[in-house]
This record gives sequence, C-alpha cells and structure tokens, in this order.
Amino acid sequence: MRKWTLNLTQDDWQDAAEADAVCDAIKAGELVAIPTETVYGLAADATSSAACAKIFTAKGRPQFNPLISHLPSLEACMEHGIFDEDALKLARAFWPGPLTLVVPKRPQSTICDLATAGLDTVALRVPAGPVMRFLAEKCSLPLAAPSANISGKVSTTTADAVTIDLGASLSFVVDAGPCSVGIESTIVALVDGTPRLLRPGGVPRKDLEAVLGRGLIDASTPAKPDTPQAPGMLSSHYAPSAAVRLNALAVKEGEALLAFGPHKLPGADGAVCEINLSPSGDLEEAAARLFAALRSLDTSGAETICVQTIPKEGLGEAINDRIERAAAPRPNTPS
Repeated sequence: MRKWTLNLTQDDWQDAAEADAVCDAIKAGELVAIPTETVYGLAADATSSAACAKIFTAKGRPQFNPLISHLPSLEACMEHGIFDEDALKLARAFWPGPLTLVVPKRPQSTICDLATAGLDTVALRVPAGPVMRFLAEKCSLPLAAPSANISGKVSTTTADAVTIDLGASLSFVVDAGPCSVGIESTIVALVDGTPRLLRPGGVPRKDLEAVLGRGLIDASTPAKPDTPQAPGMLSSHYAPSAAVRLNALAVKEGEALLAFGPHKLPGADGAVCEINLSPSGDLEEAAARLFAALRSLDTSGAETICVQTIPKEGLGEAINDRIERAAAPRPNTPS
C-alpha cells in the first residue's frame, strides 16, 4: 500500500505524479481509499464487475448491498440515471454535497450490475470532497466507493483508521486529513414519483423537504433484510465490537461513555473511558466526531458503550440512525 498525503490548501496536488498513479491503479481494477467530505471511501471502477468484487471481498460486504457511484457533475450522473423533476431539484440544490440520489438506471449506463446489486436503479452522488470528485473526473469513470471500513463496523473518517481496517487490500490510501462532515450522505430514492428517505445523513431532512415543497416518505428499513435499496439500510450496521446501550440515564460500572452536551451523567466519573461528541450540544460537531469517537471507545476495553441521549432534530436524525443500527442485534447473535 502506498500513501499520498495532500495539502488541500494548495492546488499543486492535482498535477502531481501520484494523481496519475492513483488513476492508473483504479483503471487497472485496484482499490484506493479516498476521502470525501462525509467519510473515507473504498473506491474502485464502478464499470468493472471484477473491481467491484474486490470491494465486497475487502470489506466482507454482502453482495446484495448496492454501492454508491461518485461522479464529478450532475451532467455526468445523468449519463447513468434518469432524473425526474424532483431529482433535478435536489441535485441542483445540494450537489456537490453529502446527498445520494437513487434513480432509475439508464439502459446505456456502464455502471456494472454488481455495483447496483442487480437492481434497475442506481445510487449516484457528486461529492463536495474535492479529491474524490477530481479523481472521478481525471479517471473518466464513475467511482464505486462505500465507506472504507470492514462491513457493518464503524465507518472511517481518517486515513489512519482506514489503514487499520483495510490497509492490506489497498493500492493507495489518499490522506487529506479528517473528513469535515463525518457522517455518510443522506440517501433519497426518486423512482416512482414519491421521494423516499432511505438513509438520513449529511443533508438534514428539513432542508430536502424545503426544496421539494413537500415531505419525504420514510423507508429506512428494507421490506426484506436481504434486499436493501441502498447502503446503510441493514438493521445492524456501523457496529463496534462492544455492545451499545442507548439513551443512558447513568453510566454503569465497567462501561465506556459516549456523551453529548453540557449535562454530566451520574456515574460518568467512573466510566472506563469518556468522549463527549460536543460539550456545547452542537450537532454538526457531534456528527463530525461520531465515528472516530466510537472507534476510540471501542479500544478502551469496555464491554459496553453507553450513549447519552442526542436530540433527533437536524443532523441528530442521522446521528441517531447510526447509533441505533450500531446497537441493533448483530448477525449470528441472539436477538
């Protein structure tokens, strides 16, 4: 694995020899970890079934779980998906940005069936993170890029966390520092005239509804657990090795604490380890720190991580979605 460290305040990295090397690796069907504004992505050529198969193998990801394809512009996305009026409204309002749109797949799209899990829809995003967008344009390919972590485990927001999980599977890891949003993209399906929220994320529901002029229908859990419409919809996901206890009113002996806000829980002084996502109660700060905090608490030796209540408005909806899935019964474990 080779590492390419970028300084995003300078623009010379766009002409660096490493940029050519990364694109050559992607075109050769290799895996590269690339930062976006949300989390680090495990990127591969979305038009190649062989390359996408490496993603599933590296992550241990079920092949029925679709992949998001990242492209440099709305125009590029429209070569692969059919955008109705609502989809165009959302794309124009929030792209580049942390929003994924699931739309009908165009018959002429080159995105492979493995990336779409054999569905007649495709998940598309134009990321605000400049590195992913630049490399998609430079490679002239849609880049399939789920979060760069072991499937079902805590997502990665730093290059070091990526290396711990997936270093042996990577040709390159592109290090541009911590991700600014820190939580995955919001996913909205626009396939039948009714906008549906598949996954809350970096764009709050209220902002989407303001652009659409009407409410989003919830579709946060697939009707069949083996046929999710989009990533992040499995009931157990984003899970640390430790158990997760939600809405804690006090810290029990031997627990680690994921805290939020200025109020200190009873028993917090005896916690094995404590991390406060935002002492001031700022949900943007909490979202940006969530996955790194879960990973750190998971190394504390505690068997359980207790989580202080976090409000569900704004980005709090996405934060709660992640920790509720982290706390869900794990596959092959008693429910």
